[in-house]
Amino acid sequence: MHLPTLVTLCDFVATFAFALVGARIAAGKGMDFGGIAMVAAVSSISGGTLRNLFLLHQPPWIVNAWLLLPILLGVLLTITFRKVEPVGRFLLALDTFGLAVATASSTQFALNQGVNPVVAVILGLIGGIAGGLFRDLLAQIPPVVLHRETIGTSCLLGSATIVALRECHVQKIIAVLIGGAVVVIFRELSIHFEWNLPRVS
Repeated sequence: MHLPTLVTLCDFVATFAFALVGARIAAGKGMDFGGIAMVAAVSSISGGTLRNLFLLHQPPWIVNAWLLLPILLGVLLTITFRKVEPVGRFLLALDTFGLAVATASSTQFALNQGVNPVVAVILGLIGGIAGGLFRDLLAQIPPVVLHRETIGTSCLLGSATIVALRECHVQKIIAVLIGGAVVVIFRELSIHFEWNLPRVS
């Protein structure tokens, strides 16, 4: 499989994962079809949109309209099968994959624009967590990124790994794959062992 095809496939799966999780949460909160579609769309495209706007670029879903297809698919599946129960372990794993792809692609996109390495890490973090943050706010539930599963920490570590490897002149694809793996491994470990950042007691 050629690299552009692999990247396109990963983007499709990541967008679908965010849309499906967003649609499921919205359905569970009793939203109508329009609400489900809106939450799914916001979950999927807001991270990349914010990243591009900060870099003065058009949002990716405007440049690549096919990104709307996995959103539509996630909404249709949720509506068709009437899934309203809490998100299960499989969808969490799919969401983790989406998180890794979003973080890695956002970090690399920022680096391609020649920004400061620290800014690239921040934009990688934003690209990863923004969709889930806005999704939870729209669904009126406490944002997961703010209180459990170390989602933000996972994205930050993955993004920082990519930047550090690129600063050491590691090949782009290797740096992206390692950074994405860091996101997946750290989040999966945090879910399994119920890791959380310290709280004020």
